[in-house]
Amino acid sequence: MNEKTKGYIYGVVAAAAYGLNPLFAIPLYDAGMDPESVLFFRYLFAIPMVAVTLIARGRGFRVHSREMLPLIIMGILMAFSSLALFQSYNYMDAGIASTLFFVYPIIVTFLMAAYYKEKITMHTLLCLLMAVGGVALMYDYGSGNGFSILGAVLVLISAFCYAVYIVGINTTRLKGLATLKVTFYVLVFGLVIFASRLYVKGGVTVPAEWYQWGNLLALAFFPTLVSLACATRAIRYIGSTPTAILGAFEPVTAVFFCVTILGETLTIKEFAGMILIILAVTLVVENGHFTGKMVNFKKMFPKLSRDRNKKG
Repeated sequence: MNEKTKGYIYGVVAAAAYGLNPLFAIPLYDAGMDPESVLFFRYLFAIPMVAVTLIARGRGFRVHSREMLPLIIMGILMAFSSLALFQSYNYMDAGIASTLFFVYPIIVTFLMAAYYKEKITMHTLLCLLMAVGGVALMYDYGSGNGFSILGAVLVLISAFCYAVYIVGINTTRLKGLATLKVTFYVLVFGLVIFASRLYVKGGVTVPAEWYQWGNLLALAFFPTLVSLACATRAIRYIGSTPTAILGAFEPVTAVFFCVTILGETLTIKEFAGMILIILAVTLVVENGHFTGKMVNFKKMFPKLSRDRNKKG
């Protein structure tokens, strides 16, 4: 399996895992927990998971002094992205928030073009338009809490921070640092942010029932450990823009679990959106191979090509 194939697999897994956020977070909100407390426990439980994995693989925790500042910045970005997204769930439906959050691939694309001179190809633009169109079809206009301006602003802040994080991981001094080590320090510095906010607020709320700790552990493992580690690995294999576009699987994951676990129905419009997203992701994975296949197809008809050239 080549590096690009690995990168696409990691990108899809990262997106799908991150899409599980509402599934585990919303029940905790319903039980009376606030976003800062949920995120505090999420990061707190994820850190030892990453540490054990690092030790098991024989890797240390030491980093160079020049890598510390980028790690702090990445930790702050991820913490604010998580906090803004989780705060938005208090103001609008989680499905709508997940849909709006998908603006981050567009931000990534234009950041790469503006600051790193990455060319926006027609292929990239087509994939973006298809993915955004698919997400738009999956938007539920009749959902519970409807649309909220404050909620939308929070989601956009979250998307911007996440986009800068994706670009930063691929372009800073962290590019050569082990994936799990980056994840570990991002979580550590993120935990400091949440602990500071809770200290100012006056305390942390804990789950009222024992089984709710399972939701916190699931948040620590799937949308945190799995998603961050896989996203970082994907960025290094295939780059920031393709990894961001593969994030289209996030709302697909949300819809899938809403249908299979929460008993919601899947409309024709939502199904069409899922198909469009899957097609867009397929084109990302296909990359330039489609053009190559069309050239090969044209070579099967050399006479037709020559005739056209003569007429011209």
